[in-house]
Amino acid sequence: MTQHRIPATPETCRWGLFDAAFPPLLTIASGESVVLECVSAGGAECLPPPELGLSVPPAMRAIHAGLPRGPGHILTGPVAVAGAEPGDMLEVRIDRIELGNDWGFCGFRPLGGTLPEDFPERFITFPTVDRDRMTCRMPYGLELPLAPFFGVMGVAPPPVYGAISTIQPREHGGNLDNKELTAGSTLFLPVHAPGALFSAGDGHGVQGDGEVCINALEICLTGTFTLILHKNPGAAPLLAYPRAETPTHYISMGMNADLDLAMKQALREMIAFICARSNLSRQEAYQLCSLAVDFRVTQTVNGEQGVHGMLRKGLLFA
Repeated sequence: MTQHRIPATPETCRWGLFDAAFPPLLTIASGESVVLECVSAGGAECLPPPELGLSVPPAMRAIHAGLPRGPGHILTGPVAVAGAEPGDMLEVRIDRIELGNDWGFCGFRPLGGTLPEDFPERFITFPTVDRDRMTCRMPYGLELPLAPFFGVMGVAPPPVYGAISTIQPREHGGNLDNKELTAGSTLFLPVHAPGALFSAGDGHGVQGDGEVCINALEICLTGTFTLILHKNPGAAPLLAYPRAETPTHYISMGMNADLDLAMKQALREMIAFICARSNLSRQEAYQLCSLAVDFRVTQTVNGEQGVHGMLRKGLLFA
């Protein structure tokens, strides 16, 4: 299997934007893998002060110094898949995730987060990371196990959108902030532009569902992704909205500024998935969702809030 690698540099990264007009850094064949080196975003306030004695990766310093700051995340890409066209589906297998530094940051700022009225100040800390033990240590002593994943994985949005912020997740994927998407999981994305144009970034070392204060443990990550193209044989798109699966669960997703509507969308997507993969009626699928699907708040801080539904594998199909 052919594997390509894209380092994180000011030339290979974009800060804060998705756009179908961005040219690909490279084009690969379906089934090939690409390694994307990614650095975490933020201004100078998100780099540790010298007195902490923490080493900043040279790539991170170069990108922060040489790339104009955008409204959201630093992404590496895009990568095109040969033959991808609107209406197709891109399967993104997350093969491997490696830590890129020995610390991360987590904080909040005025007017952000889930409780901006309660926390109008700025607050940031720089937890240290033990790569061998896969843990991080908070400044107040608590140690947390790491479960790294990419907060942002997405293809180009519909070309009519033009340039859009990476902050809001939409039908192209993007800032999903779904902590289930660790190594070994798979993300399915609808293709909206020729080549699909996949990018990733916003490395997270660990996150709780909700990501309530704005950040997870923001950290540099390197990801190995296998990109598989599924061609659309008919008129209707193969997939309308992002979907995922882990070794143990199938996952539907919903996003909306209204959390209730995000829940409704995640539920509708799960009902449609169950009906497409089984002989259950819509009524039976709706009932099964009430009995056997766990719906969780993905995040409440990105403008478009998220809910994901989890159906355990083996109940209906492997």
